[in-house]
Amino acid sequence: MNVRKLKHTLGDYAVLTLACVVFTFAWESFMIPNGMSSGGLVGLCTVVQYVTGGAIQASVSYIVINVALILLSILVFGIGFGFKTLYCIALNTALLQVFGGMEFLHAIPGQFLYVREPILIPIIAGVLEAVGVGLTIKHGGSTGGTDIVALMVNKYWPVSLSRVFLFTDFVIIFSLLIVPGKTFADMVYGFEMMVTFSLVIDWVIGGARNSYQVLVFSEKYKEIADHIIYKLERGVTVLKAQGWYTKKDKDVLLILISQSQMPQLTRAIKEIDSKAFMSVGPTNNVYGEGFEEIKAGITPRKKQNTTKDEQ
Repeated sequence: MNVRKLKHTLGDYAVLTLACVVFTFAWESFMIPNGMSSGGLVGLCTVVQYVTGGAIQASVSYIVINVALILLSILVFGIGFGFKTLYCIALNTALLQVFGGMEFLHAIPGQFLYVREPILIPIIAGVLEAVGVGLTIKHGGSTGGTDIVALMVNKYWPVSLSRVFLFTDFVIIFSLLIVPGKTFADMVYGFEMMVTFSLVIDWVIGGARNSYQVLVFSEKYKEIADHIIYKLERGVTVLKAQGWYTKKDKDVLLILISQSQMPQLTRAIKEIDSKAFMSVGPTNNVYGEGFEEIKAGITPRKKQNTTKDEQ
């Protein structure tokens, strides 16, 4: 590993560490001390903590559920997880315990971070969580949990990842009502944090769009195309073009990619060809495999075994 790549890797882990601190701080300093919860795996773990009266802390169920999901995903996908994801899960587990024991950092009466208006607590926590998760995604990590569930569901059913996240978050937030003493207001606080998180994370990752259309101009277009197909598992199209000044033929890559994978793509292109030229445009709607399903108000016909030309 050369010095430049080493510095880049160390920088990634420094940001991932900061992201985990912000992510766990949002929960253990604001949400959990005030008996609140929201979506995601940590949200589910807080529900477990409340139901058991604190006998099972969120940090304990967080690591147990994540380990179970990782083992299950290895059986489903036949591959392991990147070290960055494992690092984030392990660090989040430790930090949940650390912040949980630091009462002076809890937003409760008598402490510096105390917020008098309860309605503001989910907003503050939602912003902090979005910053933590957004930075984690931008630098190639993951907090595990519902991310793993969404990928496994998406493998076998044509359901977009965003819909899986939305469904699981709704179920987790509604489950607050099974906790003794919790009311409708507690559930509303959960949705408040979920909406805040959804709005802010788009900005953190790099825009309010869900996907991008990318044009890449590079002499090493073959290496970049192979990386996109085999590493990012995304499709890529090669367009034939001509530079009008030089009158030379060129090959241009056209890529449609999700917002969460955009940081990986730009990093890979920079590593393969630092002189590559990129044109990035946000897209409002992308339909098809790997993105949203086409919504046309009709029922698609089943595929035939043979086409008209083959008969």
